[in-house]
Amino acid sequence: MMESQKYAIVDLETTGHSPANGDRMIQIAIVIMKDWKIERTYTKFIHPGKAIPSFIQDLTQITDEDVKDALPFEAHADYIYELITDCVFVAHNTDFDLSFLQAEFKRAGLPKWHGKKMDTVELAKIVFPMSLSFKLGDLAADLNIELANAHRADDDARATAELFKQCWNELLSLPQLTLEQMHKRSFRLKSNLAQLFFEALQIKRQHLANHDNVSYYRNFAICDGRKTHTNKLELPSYPQTATDKENIMAKAMPNFEQRPAQFTMMDTIWQALNDKEECVIEASTGIGKTVGYLLPAILYARTHDKKIAISTYTAHLQEQLVEEELPKIERILGTKVNIAVLKGMQHYIDLTRFEQYMAYADESYDDTFTILQLLVWLTKTETGVLSELNVSGGGQLFLEKIRKMPDEKPSKGFDFYEQALKNSETADCIVTNHSMVLSDLVRQTPIFTQIDGWIIDEAHQFIQSAMQQDETVLSYTQWKYVFGQIGTMEDTALFQQFSQAAKKKQRVSMQNLQQLDKQFIRLQRVFDETISRAVQRMQQQVKGKQIGSKCTLFLEDVALAKEPLLHVSKLLQQWLDLATEAGQAFDNDIEQLDNNEIFILSEWHYWIREMKLKIVEWEEIFLSPQEDNSVWLEFDLRSVPGSLCVYKKPINVTPIIEKVLAPLRRQASIVWTSGTLTVPGNERFITRQLGISDSVQVVQLQAPSAYYAGAKAYIVTDMPDIQHVTQDEYIEAVAHAITRTVRMTEGRCFVLFTAQDMLRKTVELIQDSELLDDYMLFAQGVTGGSRMRILKSFQKFSHAVLFGTNSFWEGVDVPGDALASVIVVRLPFSSPEEPVFKARAKHLVAQGHNSFNELSLPEAIMRFKQGFGRLIRSSQDKGAFIVLDRRISTKSYGKEFIKALPPIDVKKLQLPELLKELSNWQK
Repeated sequence: MMESQKYAIVDLETTGHSPANGDRMIQIAIVIMKDWKIERTYTKFIHPGKAIPSFIQDLTQITDEDVKDALPFEAHADYIYELITDCVFVAHNTDFDLSFLQAEFKRAGLPKWHGKKMDTVELAKIVFPMSLSFKLGDLAADLNIELANAHRADDDARATAELFKQCWNELLSLPQLTLEQMHKRSFRLKSNLAQLFFEALQIKRQHLANHDNVSYYRNFAICDGRKTHTNKLELPSYPQTATDKENIMAKAMPNFEQRPAQFTMMDTIWQALNDKEECVIEASTGIGKTVGYLLPAILYARTHDKKIAISTYTAHLQEQLVEEELPKIERILGTKVNIAVLKGMQHYIDLTRFEQYMAYADESYDDTFTILQLLVWLTKTETGVLSELNVSGGGQLFLEKIRKMPDEKPSKGFDFYEQALKNSETADCIVTNHSMVLSDLVRQTPIFTQIDGWIIDEAHQFIQSAMQQDETVLSYTQWKYVFGQIGTMEDTALFQQFSQAAKKKQRVSMQNLQQLDKQFIRLQRVFDETISRAVQRMQQQVKGKQIGSKCTLFLEDVALAKEPLLHVSKLLQQWLDLATEAGQAFDNDIEQLDNNEIFILSEWHYWIREMKLKIVEWEEIFLSPQEDNSVWLEFDLRSVPGSLCVYKKPINVTPIIEKVLAPLRRQASIVWTSGTLTVPGNERFITRQLGISDSVQVVQLQAPSAYYAGAKAYIVTDMPDIQHVTQDEYIEAVAHAITRTVRMTEGRCFVLFTAQDMLRKTVELIQDSELLDDYMLFAQGVTGGSRMRILKSFQKFSHAVLFGTNSFWEGVDVPGDALASVIVVRLPFSSPEEPVFKARAKHLVAQGHNSFNELSLPEAIMRFKQGFGRLIRSSQDKGAFIVLDRRISTKSYGKEFIKALPPIDVKKLQLPELLKELSNWQK
C-alpha cells in the first residue's frame, strides 16, 4: 500500500508579479490536505513594506489598513518553510506562486525549497477540457465550489483545495483504458501530474467492475450518452388565445410576465408555418424572441409530423438555444423535444486520423497536452464537435489535423458526423448555423431537403455569413508553412520520410521521387520570385506613406503581370499530379504497410489536400474574373512579405443568398427574425439584401416602454467638430469626456469607436493622464485576447472600462449591473477606405444610386441600434447612452439615428450639465 501523500495547497496575494522589481507578498494561505481531507489551514496578512497599489486593492479588497499591523515575510519564513516540507506543492498556477515564494525564501536567507509540484490549472485543463475558462473563479462557479471572495488568499486556497479534490474524483470516474493512455503520456507535462494519474490508475485496476458509461471503439473509450429521444407524448394543441398562452407558460415559468408582443410573434409564426408563407419579424430586446419562435415551431413540427430547422449565426447562440431556451420549452410542453444540432463536417473529429496521430505524432508539449484533453473529452462528448474543447493556440493546430474532411473515405464503424446526420433524420427540430445552410448549395448530397419550415434567427447576420462563405484569403506565411511541412529531400520534413518509406517498400521509383523533389524546389522558387515582384509593385504604390502603418491596396491598382501568376498555378498543378501519383503507387495494397507507413501516407494525403486548397485559393484570387468581387492586399511595410494577406470578398451577396434559398422557398415556409432588421426611412435595407420580396410585410415588435424605463440617452453638444480641429485635439476632448463620465458613473462603461487608431490613441492619452489609474481599462486590439476573453475580464471588475470598435457594437451580452453606460465616440459609419465598403459604394454609384443614403447611412444606423441594445438587456437594467459625436444634432441625417432608438428620453446638453445629471441619477 502506497503511503498517503500530503499536499500543501498554496495561494499568495502580492503587490505585483515581480519580486525582483520590489513586489512583495500581502497575504499567504496554505491548506494542508491528506487522504483528500483538510488537516489544517494557515493564513496570514504580510506587511509588504510599501503601499498597496490601488488596482491591487480593487482586485483583492486588501487595503493598507488590513496589513498595517502585520509582520513582514521574514517573521513567518521559517514556519512556512517547515509547513510545506515533505508536501507536494499545489497551486492554481504554480509557476507564479512557487517562484514568488522561492524568491521570498531566498530574501529571508533560507535555502531553495525542493519537492514535487502540481498545477491545478494544468490539471483542470485536462480533466475539464470543455470549461470555457480555467480561471479559479470561473471553475469554482462551474463546479459549485464556494468562493466568496476571489483574489483573497484564504478563500482562493480553500477553493483550490476543493478544485484539486474534484479533479481527483473526476480522474477516478474515467475508464481504465483512458487513464492508461493518459498516464503513458503524462511524463511530458510541466508539473508532476504523472504521479496523480498513476494513483488513480492503481485504484481503477483494483476495482475491476467497470460501470463506465462508455463504449469502446478503435482504441478509445467513447461516451455512450448519444441516445435520441423518441418519446412522442401527446402534446397540447397550439394555444390560440392570450389566456391559453399565459396558462401554458405560467405553469412552467413561475415568474412569467405576459408580453403581448411575444404572443403576436407566436401567432405570426404559427400562421406562416401553416400557410407555407415567408415572414419577417423585427423583435426588439425584451419581448422573449427565442421562446416566441421555438414554441410555435416545435408544436407545428410535432402536430404535423414535419421537420423544422432553426439557423443561428454563431456557435454561442446555438449552445444558448439548446442549453438554456430548449429546457424552458420542454417544461412548457411537459415532454422532451427531439432536437438535433447539425454543423459542417469539418467541425467533427475524425477518430481514424486521431488514432493515427496518437500512435505516431512526433509530439510537442502542445500536442501531448491536446491529446490528453481529447482522451478525456471523448468520454464526455455526445456530439464529437471539436469546438467544445478549450485548447491552446498550439492545440488548435493539432485539432486542424484531426478534423473530418469532405474527401475522406466513408468511415468504417462509428462516426460522430454520420451519427449527427442520422439523428437529424428522426428529429422534430434541427438546429444549425447560417454557414451550414449556405454551404448546402455546394454539397454533393444536400442535407436540408426534408424541411417544412425554417426559422432564421439573427437574420441580418445571414448577409455577413454569405460574405464569409464566398470569401477567399491568401496568407503568405500560411503558404510558407505548408511548403515547410512538406519539405524537400534535404529537409527533415514529410517528403524525406515519405521518400525513405517509399524506397524501403520499393513502391515509388527513385526517378519519380527525384522528379517530385525538383518540381517542388522549382515551385517554391517561382512562388518566392512572384511574391517578391508583387511586393516591389506594392512598395512603389505606397511610397511616402507613413512606415509602420498597415497598408491596403486594391489588386487592380497593383496591376500584377498575368504570366508569372499563371506559372505558379501550372507548377503547383504539376507537383500535385506527381504527388498524387506517388501517393497512389505507395498505397497500392499488394503488401501490408506497417503503422508508421500508414501514418506517413495519411500525412501525405493530408498535405496534398492542403495544396489542392492552395491552388484553388491562388486561382480564385489572381486568375478569376473579379467583376462582382473586391480583391485587396493588406500588409505592414515593416514586415513584407511576411505580413502580406490577399482578400477576395463578394460586393453583392444577394444572388448567392437567392440561389441557396430558391429550393427552400419552393418547399418550406421561411421566418426571418432579428432584433435589428430595419432602419427609419429604409425599412427594406436588410430584406432586399436577403432577396426577400417587397410584398412580404415586415412585422415590427417592440417591448413595452416600461422595459426601457431605466434607460436615458444624452447628446453632448459642446464637443469640438472633428472637421474643424486636428485629430489630436479631438482625441483630447474625447479622452476628457470619457474620464469625467467614467468617474461619475464609477466605471462599468463601454466606449465604442469606429477606428482602431483613434481607440488606441485615446486609451494611451487616458493612461498617460493617470486620471483613471484606479480603474481597470480593457481595450480591443490593445489588451491581449479574444473579444470574448476581454469581455469576461471586463465583467469581473466593478471599476472597469471597455474600449471597443465596430465588432463590439453587436452580439455581446453584458448582463445586469455589469454595464452602466455606453459612450458612442463617433457615429458608426464605415471607414470610406474599408475595402469591401469602398467597392460596394463604387458599385452603387456606377448604377446611378446614392451610396451615402443607400449604404453608409442605413449601415451606421443598424450599428447604432445594436450599440444601444448592449445597454438594456432586461426590464431591471438601468443605463445611460451617451453620444459624443455632434453630427447627430447638426446634420440633417442625425434625426434618423435618434428615431432608431426605442421610445426613451433623449436630452441634448453640454458636458458639465451631463455630469450633473449623471451625478444626481447615480444617487
